[in-house]
Amino acid sequence: METVLPFFLLMAIGQLLRHIPVFPKETDKSLNLYVIYIALPALTLQQVPRLNFSDNILSPLIMPWLVILFSSVVVLLLCKTMHWSRETTGSLLLMVPLGNTSFLGIPMVEQFFGSSAIPYAVLYDQFGSFLALSTYGTLILALYGSGSLPSPVSVLKRIFFFPPFLALVAALIMHGNTYPEWLSTLFSMGAASMVPVVMVAVGFQMRLFLPRDELVPLAGGLTIRLLITPLVFLYICKMLGLSGPATLVSLFETAMPPMVTAGALASIAGLKPRLSSAMAAYGILFAFFSLPLIHSLL
Repeated sequence: METVLPFFLLMAIGQLLRHIPVFPKETDKSLNLYVIYIALPALTLQQVPRLNFSDNILSPLIMPWLVILFSSVVVLLLCKTMHWSRETTGSLLLMVPLGNTSFLGIPMVEQFFGSSAIPYAVLYDQFGSFLALSTYGTLILALYGSGSLPSPVSVLKRIFFFPPFLALVAALIMHGNTYPEWLSTLFSMGAASMVPVVMVAVGFQMRLFLPRDELVPLAGGLTIRLLITPLVFLYICKMLGLSGPATLVSLFETAMPPMVTAGALASIAGLKPRLSSAMAAYGILFAFFSLPLIHSLL
């Protein structure tokens, strides 16, 4: 409990700020933009050049896509069995496979594994979750939402001009090199601001009200995301004898709650907005209990 208590307190502060009139209604969006354009790129530029390349590094590159494949099949089977609506199916197909591996995942990895594990979390997020949001997520929104399918060129632009992805490319180019002291200090300051800003933003945007008829899809989706998927992949890795820091971090990332950004996109597309928002909000709360459990099994 002591491990996650600071996160609870920061989220509570964010929730409190939402009720203070001086803070604009879109304060959380401004905080998220700060993380995307400043804190996360700084963290990436600080940590990734220290990455130790080995065969084990394939885990954070491959596992997120296997998670998407597995969880989307499970969601489709569940939705078909329960005869849920097209909108509910689309919401769960977006929210369950895509994890909050950046805003929540990276701080949690640092908390449970230390700063040396951050590069693996960054690789998992940028080459997995972010690319999946831009490709798989776009496809789900087009098939189940009210929008039109974007062109491949627009998808590629979205990927290559995303600030954390640009920072990742620059960090990989800088691998093995050292920064000037002033630049290293700048990156350290930016990286250190990520956790408090992220958690305050999460607390600020959290909404927990949900109609009764959406409680079962909520419970089903979160069970697949927080427990079934990480336990299945943990079992597979143990059977195959896979271990090492990169694999352990990747397994931990599979247990992250649904992605907040995916919830926002689902709401915009009309895919059960209250369910999608609740998946992200309740997922974060329940993750504070499920993540220590998953970590103890690694």
